[in-house]
Amino acid sequence: MDLDSFTGGYNRAYAVVNIEAVRRNILKSREFLPENTGIIAVIKTDAYGHGAAKVADAVKDITAGFAVATIDEAVELREAGITSHIIVLGYISPREYAAAIEHDIILSMFDYKQACALSELAGAMGKCGRCHIKIDTGMNRIGLPAKHPDDIIPTVDEIERIKTLPNLICDGIFMHFATADEADKTKAKKQYDNFCLVLDELKKRNIDFTYRHCSNSAAIIDMPECTFEWVRQGITLYGLRPSDELVHNIELYPAMELKSHVVHIKTIQQGDEVSYGGVYVADSPRRIATVSIGYGDGYPRQLSDKGYVLIRGIKAPIVGRVCMDQLMVDITDIPDVELEDVVTLFGHDGNAVITVDELADLCGRFNYEFVCDINKRVKRIYI
Repeated sequence: MDLDSFTGGYNRAYAVVNIEAVRRNILKSREFLPENTGIIAVIKTDAYGHGAAKVADAVKDITAGFAVATIDEAVELREAGITSHIIVLGYISPREYAAAIEHDIILSMFDYKQACALSELAGAMGKCGRCHIKIDTGMNRIGLPAKHPDDIIPTVDEIERIKTLPNLICDGIFMHFATADEADKTKAKKQYDNFCLVLDELKKRNIDFTYRHCSNSAAIIDMPECTFEWVRQGITLYGLRPSDELVHNIELYPAMELKSHVVHIKTIQQGDEVSYGGVYVADSPRRIATVSIGYGDGYPRQLSDKGYVLIRGIKAPIVGRVCMDQLMVDITDIPDVELEDVVTLFGHDGNAVITVDELADLCGRFNYEFVCDINKRVKRIYI
């Protein structure tokens, strides 16, 4: 594909984001769900590096809403014209409540005093604050405790107090799995059971919630019994698997490819060193290409002297250390390489492909962080 029409010309480093792939991944996940279950698309960290506003706009018609991590991420979506439900999954300071109320953002709530502060401020603004109750069923991160039998009554007591506050729309309750992506679901099922104990006690008191949600990407696929009114789809939106331990298979379509260009070609001699520290020493005359991307763009320095790229559909090994803005590859075995040839860091080049998962494994990282780390200096091109 000639990307000049998308880029307006040359880009030193760019990520090609296939929006249709994101939509297809949502529809693939929907095959595991009841028809009336709403999918909340998790687009925190700029949609895992894919561009939150663009992704949200492209999938708003097939999702029930969006989840982010910060109030700034939520407000950005509102300013981009997104009118769907938006929930902030993390802690929000009371100093940020005014922005949340003004932009109709759902907050995660797990403290009565903070719920009171939200209620009071909303009343003063002549509006209603919105929140969902967060339950900690075993991850020990944030949430009202529900890890042990003795936790249930005090937690439900606190929920009941929150639900009675004025100027507050508290219509959701949720938890998060710590190990749903593991083959052994024992701990995940224990978390689910703990959540159900809270729900059962709430039911006894006639306390209802419109939206209950606990399933993440892995649970959508492997734990259908945990499906409530909403599920939260994160990593699989972008065509990446939560782990290699999923019991059930799902066909996914990677949504991002990372590209750059050859910016210099040289021949070096036996004994010549390449890049910082001279860790690579040529054992024979070699042709070396410099590529205009580096760890300053989010490409991992851990791939120094062990990673590889695609040029003209052929693998070229990285030689020497990855620099902040550039890296070098050996093109001795690739004929006819020219200045500004496209370099594929991950994605397809003809019939050849490099996956995010294989690179993450190679450098001891996590596929989630690999795409999240591709930063703003790398232009996003949407196709």
